[in-house]
Amino acid sequence: MAAAFFPKLLFLLFLFVFPLLALTTPTHQTIRTFIFRVDEHSKPSVFPSHYHWYSSAFADPVRILHVYDTVFHGFSATVTPNQAASIFQHPSVLAVFEDRRRQLHTTRSPQFLGLRNQQGLWSESDYGSDVIIGVLDTGIWPERRSFSDLNLGPVPRRWKGVCEAGVQFSSAHCNRKLIGARFFSKGHDAAGGLGGPGGVGGVNETIEFRSPRDADGHGTHTASTAAGRHAFEASMDGYAPGIAKGVAPKARLAAYKVCWKNSGCYDSDILAAFDRAVADGVDVISISIGGGDGISSPYYLDPIAIGAFGAFSKGVFVSSSAGNDGPNGMSVTNLAPWLTTVGAGTIDRNFPASVILGDGRKLSGVSLYSGKSLNGTMFPLVYPGKSGMLSASLCMENSLDPSLVKGKIVVCDRGSSPRVAKGLVVKKAGGVGMILANGVSNGEGLVGDAHLLPACAVGANEGDVVKSYISSSSLPTATITFGGTVVGIKPAPVVASFSGRGPNGLTPEILKPDLIAPGVNILAAWTSAVGPTGLDSDSRKTEFNILSGTSMACPHVSGAAALLKSAHPDWSPAAIRSAMMTTANIVDNRLQTMTDESTGKPATPYDFGSGHLNLDRAMDPGLVYDISPTDYVNFLCSIGYLPNTIQVITRIPATCPVKKPLPENLNYPSITALFPSTSSGVLSKLFIRTVTNVGPVNSVYRVKIEVPQKGVSVTVKPVKLVFSEMVKKQNFVVTVTANTRNMVLDDSGIVYGSLSWSDGKHVVRSPIVVSKMESL
Repeated sequence: MAAAFFPKLLFLLFLFVFPLLALTTPTHQTIRTFIFRVDEHSKPSVFPSHYHWYSSAFADPVRILHVYDTVFHGFSATVTPNQAASIFQHPSVLAVFEDRRRQLHTTRSPQFLGLRNQQGLWSESDYGSDVIIGVLDTGIWPERRSFSDLNLGPVPRRWKGVCEAGVQFSSAHCNRKLIGARFFSKGHDAAGGLGGPGGVGGVNETIEFRSPRDADGHGTHTASTAAGRHAFEASMDGYAPGIAKGVAPKARLAAYKVCWKNSGCYDSDILAAFDRAVADGVDVISISIGGGDGISSPYYLDPIAIGAFGAFSKGVFVSSSAGNDGPNGMSVTNLAPWLTTVGAGTIDRNFPASVILGDGRKLSGVSLYSGKSLNGTMFPLVYPGKSGMLSASLCMENSLDPSLVKGKIVVCDRGSSPRVAKGLVVKKAGGVGMILANGVSNGEGLVGDAHLLPACAVGANEGDVVKSYISSSSLPTATITFGGTVVGIKPAPVVASFSGRGPNGLTPEILKPDLIAPGVNILAAWTSAVGPTGLDSDSRKTEFNILSGTSMACPHVSGAAALLKSAHPDWSPAAIRSAMMTTANIVDNRLQTMTDESTGKPATPYDFGSGHLNLDRAMDPGLVYDISPTDYVNFLCSIGYLPNTIQVITRIPATCPVKKPLPENLNYPSITALFPSTSSGVLSKLFIRTVTNVGPVNSVYRVKIEVPQKGVSVTVKPVKLVFSEMVKKQNFVVTVTANTRNMVLDDSGIVYGSLSWSDGKHVVRSPIVVSKMESL
């Protein structure tokens, strides 16, 4: 494996991963931003600080962007590849990687998670009071009611953060709710000034605020989802009316602006924000950001993984989004096992709209359009994709002929450009409405959008019906109607079609995503800098907006972690995640197995991990699977990382066991059994797990196994676990045996079941996934 390379060969790997950096003649080298991991213990005593050492021994002071000293030790600087290679030869430098650009993973949900006023976890945790959530995102719009500090107590004394002033943002914008705000732009600016990777970067101050103020909306939305206060009479132009509130309404918020409007987020800034947030004293970090290139970097080249490990080692829980590249397999992002990786599901609220065809057929869809309706008037219907031009079928910029679409409802295919941008293209060309049709990859998965013209999104099947009608009719016509807000939808939750799916592309022995949470049509606070579509031409202002994405699911889990941390301050980040995973739901509100929105078929653990977050049960899980930093070091040893490579992640030198561990024996709350696809016959795998009793002291748990399909058997020893005042932890061994000759895998390439421990009150459930894989 590449992970087993010696540390000084990391640079060769990094040159392979980033071919743009192939060394050219020294006089024509392009300056880039690099992140350098340094052994902090190597600093000569003559230097008063690490910064003085770095600026004297490695890089010109004006070239240094960030110095990292909490979750990561080292610095980022703008240098040429040759200079980076030279610095890398220094014996104190453990690793170097180029700065990369990342992307954002773009009210009723607390009740849907099982939270109730004056009882259960909200009551037990005092709504998350005094727990601090750090949100790494696009900043915050501090004036929103969601960030009111009414009736909150003083700022926790352990807080060490600041309210950083900047454009249209002063220290007065922080309060007892929004207790800190910072912004990080040095890596971003360097990429712009240097013509960085992808040719973008630098703060565009005509559309951005050089401050923690949110010009995009994403950060305000995620922050209020995690910890927004109760805001009465909330809605988005009449949609989703009611009381808006976050999962942990009394938790404190700290905003770390690392992403900038229209230009993403740079690793060097993200790592600096991790470093600062942990030093400031946050308890939870929420990061709805991931790789924008479809490639998962090894853990030692991934600043999100590195920053999150440093946070974990300080007791900070980190929640991350699973990405929006589903329903494709192996699309899940943020794969490090110390991250809690969150996919997206629907809630029981919808915003129905209908397409009525000229022949009387009525097709169901969704929309958040709130302007002047079509009043039932039938308009000519046209599909520009009939011409065979892909750009026209997708309604891309300047692709539509006004003479063809003026005064008509236009069918646009989903993909390649933002959904709301397609509506703007149609509107500019003179169209009166739009039907947005899913392709095969999106299936029947729908999300609502606040379109600028009457528009309805329909699934792939309904889209085919519309196109067939257009082809077969000499004068096709249609109209669109809007149904407002409907609650009590069944089935729910459903796994969102866009949600990132397993298997884990780096370490398939660890099931990812970990779980799913509400991520479709979520109402939360919004910026005043842009309208609800986020388009520059959208001049509408709204206090709240409705968005979809694993970005929206992630802060639900961040807020949940804050509640659990408040109720159980002695729990580790791994224990908090375990409580969520082992109590998650795998059934919907029909009490049937959750379905996959893209296919309508039953979903699998590759889609939902352990299941859908259920906080009513997570408060009292009974048993937890805890994981220590040493366990994670042994895991890194098990996947072939050498001690110096592991130190890039963990900060401290690592010692691997004499006998190489197995990655599947990490004490994870899920079990993945991989059998070689080249072998046939009866094969077995053993898994060792340890559970810690966090329930009644004297408890007896018995095992129940839901056996996977034909060809697989599961045994557990012992079948009974007895806990007492003296015995708080118990080990057990799981044996998964597969007859690969008659093992029948499902469409996603797995069979699955579960293992549950129960004392009569608690049910501690872990999914078991069995699959075949190619030998490496």
